[in-house]
Amino acid sequence: MQSRIIIISFLLLSLAFMFSVETSASTVNNRMDEANKFYREGNYDNAIEMYQSLVDEGYLGVSLFYNIGNSYYRIGKIGKAILFYEKALKLDPSDEDAIHNLNFAHLSTVDRIQPLPRFFLFDWWETLLGLFSSNGWAYTVFIFYLLMIILIGLYFFARSVKQQKIFFFSGIVTLLFLALSISLLVIKVNRDATLKSGVIIEQVVTVKSSPDPKSTDSFIIHEGLKVNLEDDLDNWVKIRLADGKVGWIENSYVEKI
Repeated sequence: MQSRIIIISFLLLSLAFMFSVETSASTVNNRMDEANKFYREGNYDNAIEMYQSLVDEGYLGVSLFYNIGNSYYRIGKIGKAILFYEKALKLDPSDEDAIHNLNFAHLSTVDRIQPLPRFFLFDWWETLLGLFSSNGWAYTVFIFYLLMIILIGLYFFARSVKQQKIFFFSGIVTLLFLALSISLLVIKVNRDATLKSGVIIEQVVTVKSSPDPKSTDSFIIHEGLKVNLEDDLDNWVKIRLADGKVGWIENSYVEKI
């Protein structure tokens, strides 16, 4: 009798949890639809407010960030638009809409920073690393691992030596891809944890040589520029540009991607 009560209680709790999750998802979809309606009607400020409320509650998504970026672009805030396109691409580096709109938004920026020259192999490596997000590389590792297990099973159950050779060499190739995927995953996770970047959201920013408003002016940057964030002190943050220039700005002038 007691075991039946436990089972029934577990089932009721499971149903309640599933219902709450479904209700929550339905609420989020309704709010997204409402925000999208504001956007279609040209009410971009209300659309941003509605989208941002979802972000503040912890909801993340490529389409959510993409829509926020579009809304900011419509009201002329290029820095914010680029920031959210970058956030969308951080979740899915292959999203074509976000890539297209990010490149289009860059046409409205002032700064044209030439990156430091690099050996071509490093460029190939960065391109390969940027194919997927951390989650994407984790899925890739899982797929190759699963394929490896399947090939091992097929090898032992093969009916002929020829089939064993095929499965053996296929397993070797899969193992190499698995090792490469694991390496890329580890590097990607480590980079996401250590390398931080942001986007300038102020129209014009004077970069200082030290975290002090009275320090020497080093150079000037403008809204929409992507920078690396290297250090912080009080309300100052140390930035590095793609061309190697380094300086300090107030942290209210930049937002982390």
